[in-house]
Amino acid sequence: MVSLVVVAIFLLWGTLFQPPQAAAFKPLFKDDSITHREITQIAILRKTAEVCRDIATAQGRPFTLAINNRLTVSAVQQACATSPDSSSAISSLSFYSAIIEMYLSNAAIDAVFALSAARHIDNEAFGEGRDLITSGMATVKASVQKGSFISGRITLGAVCHTLQDFYSHSNWVELGSTAPFSPLIRRELLLDNLADRSTPTCKSCNGKDCRDNILPEILLQKKLTSGYFNIVFSAKPVGKCSHGGFLDRTSSTDPTGGINKDDISSSHGFLHQRAAEMAINATMELLQDIRLATGNPDFLRLMGLSQTSVLAFVIDTTGSMSDDIEEAKRVSFSIIDSRRGTSEEPSEYILVPFNDPDFGPLTRTADADIFKARINSLTAFGGGDIPEMCLSGLLLALAGAPPSSDIFVFTDASAKDFQLKSAVQAMIERTKSTVTFMLTDALSFRRRRDVSQSQQFNSRIIPTLDMIQLYRDLAQMSGGQTIEVPRASLSQATAVITDASTSALVTVFQVVRSPAIAENFSFVLDPSLSNVTVYVTGDSPVFTIYSPTGVSQSDSVADGPLGSILTVGNLRRINLNSDNQTGMEWKISIDSASFYSLKVTGQSSVNFLFNFVEQSEGGDIIPKANRPFIGRNATLFVSVTGGDSVTVTDVLLVEASGSDVVNGTIKAVGATDFLVNVDRIPVGAFVVQLKGLLNHSTRSLPSQFQRQSPTQQKGSRVTITAQPNSTIEPGIPFDLSFTLVNNATGSNFTIRARTDRGFSVSFPSSLNVGTEGSAQGTVTLTAPPNTQSGTDVTLTIEAEDPESSDSNYMALRFSVMTKVTDIFSPVCQVVSINADCPVECSTASWELSANLTDGNGTGISGVSFNRGNGSLSLSIVISEDGTNVTVASYNASCCSQEVELVVVDMVGNVGTCFTSIKSVTVTTVEPSTITNKPSTITNKPSTITNKPSTVITTPNRGYFVSFSMSVLLCNLIVVLM
Repeated sequence: MVSLVVVAIFLLWGTLFQPPQAAAFKPLFKDDSITHREITQIAILRKTAEVCRDIATAQGRPFTLAINNRLTVSAVQQACATSPDSSSAISSLSFYSAIIEMYLSNAAIDAVFALSAARHIDNEAFGEGRDLITSGMATVKASVQKGSFISGRITLGAVCHTLQDFYSHSNWVELGSTAPFSPLIRRELLLDNLADRSTPTCKSCNGKDCRDNILPEILLQKKLTSGYFNIVFSAKPVGKCSHGGFLDRTSSTDPTGGINKDDISSSHGFLHQRAAEMAINATMELLQDIRLATGNPDFLRLMGLSQTSVLAFVIDTTGSMSDDIEEAKRVSFSIIDSRRGTSEEPSEYILVPFNDPDFGPLTRTADADIFKARINSLTAFGGGDIPEMCLSGLLLALAGAPPSSDIFVFTDASAKDFQLKSAVQAMIERTKSTVTFMLTDALSFRRRRDVSQSQQFNSRIIPTLDMIQLYRDLAQMSGGQTIEVPRASLSQATAVITDASTSALVTVFQVVRSPAIAENFSFVLDPSLSNVTVYVTGDSPVFTIYSPTGVSQSDSVADGPLGSILTVGNLRRINLNSDNQTGMEWKISIDSASFYSLKVTGQSSVNFLFNFVEQSEGGDIIPKANRPFIGRNATLFVSVTGGDSVTVTDVLLVEASGSDVVNGTIKAVGATDFLVNVDRIPVGAFVVQLKGLLNHSTRSLPSQFQRQSPTQQKGSRVTITAQPNSTIEPGIPFDLSFTLVNNATGSNFTIRARTDRGFSVSFPSSLNVGTEGSAQGTVTLTAPPNTQSGTDVTLTIEAEDPESSDSNYMALRFSVMTKVTDIFSPVCQVVSINADCPVECSTASWELSANLTDGNGTGISGVSFNRGNGSLSLSIVISEDGTNVTVASYNASCCSQEVELVVVDMVGNVGTCFTSIKSVTVTTVEPSTITNKPSTITNKPSTITNKPSTVITTPNRGYFVSFSMSVLLCNLIVVLM
């Protein structure tokens, strides 16, 4: 199940102190007010739909979706499907998950940085707020360039919060503005006409009526100001506006009242809707800039727009694994070749090899041919001492793969790095990814175990531990399987990889029993399901499956009335016949010699994702950063895919290895979103189960359905909190302070910390909570000086009570980023247009030439074109003053009469120029004298922009050239310099 990776930016201040929530579009679900969550989602859906529309238009495909504020995730996902296939279910869970990552990161700013004037553009902190926005945008672009999409989303969500707050906390709306304030996202534009600190801006409100409390001269002179806010002190500069609200102490100081538009009951709540709409448009403008800098394909990946699964392999490359490597190649090549260009083509490919003592590197790509080349280059070599670096390789894959990936581990040896088990468990819980181990020659594996356990590694002796049980434990808690087969039968067992790599895969039911007990289980198959498969693994499992009509089939019948059964090693795979796949209640009775697992999956657009959250008083929901507290109440935020046809009736926390069930109280907070309150967190591991009703247009009565999270969750009696930044600089140590809280005083906790990239980490080996029940610690993290900008790193901090084995963790994700000093966008200047086009569309063509420069900036990294269907060629020339100039030559049919050139520099600054021919004419403008130089510029995939523009029209020539305001200003700046 796709869900959420909760990372550093999401952290709360702690369980002992909740900061005030008075500085944002803050209400969660209050009257007709619009929240940060809704503003962010609306902007993402609209911009994503625009990108998909433009791609469809360029490819000659229809796009009929109306783009407005009422878009749904499912509707945009369906409209953006490049290979629509009515016979295949389309999952929007990845899209949902990415949006939730962004808007919960947005909401977390109110908890982590509640009192930061810059984060909320309070106290007239326009420059500081703009610096946060633009540096964050640079980080997002660098993250996308490195393929670090999760980090990019988290930074993007935080940036959007500050941007959106400007329109609620400043007087930009009161000034009568009708367009976003672009200087907030472009550092080369001036923050002009700001009210200085000594300029009065407000008068006291008339009681609670603050409609005209901004001074007339401020409005007349278009002076920009924002409200002052403080929860402790009432002082503020003389004559300044306040934020307002009962938590703002400055609002009681003359001039009283406030100007915030956070909700409709705020001081300026009468302008709330206009402020929210302006915030939506500003967020779209920011997204458009990122889109132009990254290109359409990577922008859509950043948005999480993917309807298919990820193919992820972690492969042992020691000498005995040659046959396994060949099988991994065979099955992956088969999946790639059979699904290219279809709705089932994997969206991303992950590969991590491991050996001893090495593991990695991580290959993460959307290009199937690159993945093919990497896996094809693997060879089996070395080994001999049996244990390998399996968990190190798996940890790298978990940190690098998208959330809720299905990861397959191929090995025939035990794990040398078994001490990483808790770190792997933490990453599985955070990413909610599923791990399946493909273990070959398991009997030989067991015999060799005793030899491996006698060897010393890192001055430690591997304890007497069934290493297969280690893999079983990890597979069980992730919702995966441990498949033990003879090497000769591996090709049959890899059918589970083909099953898992299909789109819209859902888990209907899953259970593990260890030790095994004979038990009967039931599950519901609803009409939305197809390709239902039942998996049973265990030591000599015995089972019988029963349909709702009473028809049965035992494990000994390979082809029976209900389906076909594949038996290989310890795996039983039952493919239900297509005419037997739905019904109210199916049953299965099962037993095994020692342990067994049962898993039921299918394809369906109906699924769910969840995250544990906390709701601040009067504020939005904020995600928890680690395990919930055992025995206490908790809140889950649940989103359901499949459209408005789904009614949720039950959300349950079900004990994974027992019978304990905690039923939640459900509150709908939208058509597909729910807040679920549970009165306690179970003591043991648990899964989240969802039940409901599915309405059908062809049926008079709704059908029951059920879904289950495959990944197990755990509670804890210890809590870790921290307040980190989301970025670190290469080569500069970063100190992260964290707090450990526990009910029992005097407990001594073992502390462990590590990163997925092997960065230098120092930390205390233990902490004692003392009589106060809490303790402070510091982790120092240092990225190597040569780490490239945009690289993401995951830091895991664990705290364990050695006496009770109770533990908790934090999985924090950081972006490594060097400071960006290039703030100027490249300049795009059209210098010649040759057009001789008839009124009607014809085979005639027209040409355009433009000079592209970046002044003293970092240099041009890419050039693309939009709104056109022509060809673009590039060359580099030297002007008379010695400046490098990239000459762009564009040629198109007269049927395609407009084009926008997009120029991006090395740090993601964007410049554009737009040209349109309108009537028959021949026009030529000669460029300046230049000298040819070999081209070094690579053309990027085309993208499209819809930015507001200033139009320069020449009536006696049948064309016009339109430059964006930012490009015109850039030209002026270059001239002045």
